[in-house]
Amino acid sequence: MNKPVVLQMGAYPEWDEGPLNEQYDVRRYFEAADKAAFLTECGPRVRAIATRGELGASREVIGACPNLEVISVYGVGFDAVDLEACRERGIRVTNTPDVLTGDVADLGVAMMLAVSRGIVGAESWVRNGDWATRGNYPLQRRIWGKRAGILGLGRIGFEVAQRLRGFGMDIAYSDVSAKDHAPDLTFIADPVALARRSEFLFVTLAASNETRHIVGDAMIEALGPEGVLINVSRASNIDEEALIPALRDGRLGAAALDVFAGEPAIDPRFLQLPNVLLQPHHASGTVETRKAMGALMRDNLAAHFAGKPLLTPVA
Repeated sequence: MNKPVVLQMGAYPEWDEGPLNEQYDVRRYFEAADKAAFLTECGPRVRAIATRGELGASREVIGACPNLEVISVYGVGFDAVDLEACRERGIRVTNTPDVLTGDVADLGVAMMLAVSRGIVGAESWVRNGDWATRGNYPLQRRIWGKRAGILGLGRIGFEVAQRLRGFGMDIAYSDVSAKDHAPDLTFIADPVALARRSEFLFVTLAASNETRHIVGDAMIEALGPEGVLINVSRASNIDEEALIPALRDGRLGAAALDVFAGEPAIDPRFLQLPNVLLQPHHASGTVETRKAMGALMRDNLAAHFAGKPLLTPVA
């Protein structure tokens, strides 16, 4: 029996490539020089798309696959998938939640520590000889006991809160409503009010049209010159045209960012700012999590083609 044809939008780790190719007739979209011609040739035979969160699947790609049945996303974010196009044709969509939650929360907290304690600069201070020639590293800021805000108390936001409790931080959050599973946290409905209260503001909400650029001028001004913004969600949640001037002018104290508009070709102005920590979108980048993500992505495909319920459907 012929294997189902799967359109692969981007590369996966080696441990995922092997099983995917064993189980399916994989067509590697990302390697095609002429992608339009590639889709014209193989699109009519495609029954599934295997993609990554940041790559998704556009309406154009979906439209070129008239027999498409399911899109399996390797990642928790699915905002790059045209869900409206999928709904119009009854195409199912899955993602890989939960398996990456802890690692993303870990990196968010690590980024907070790195910024507040100057860890990157302090390491350079030792390596370049400044410690020996100039003396002790300039004093930094503590994090224990400070006020933390979490914008979006979903899976990742809740795990961030769990970790911040260990630092004795005063934690508040903003979401569409108060969460029953976090009765000890302060709920603040207005995101701007949350930012005004916070010394460290974590952005952990899912991306949507409603949340696009939710962190803009008003929230940045409320966070202020002593505040630190930490984003481990999606780049679209931050208005970079508001963020960069605020960092440059000192209207915002600092930022720690794992995601960017247009990544990996980020806005070059970020590279000139001393008060921003830049990370290469690797919050889920551990061997353990990436293996679990790949397995769940493939398990969703297997469930679909076996006529079983999808494990983690989003549409």
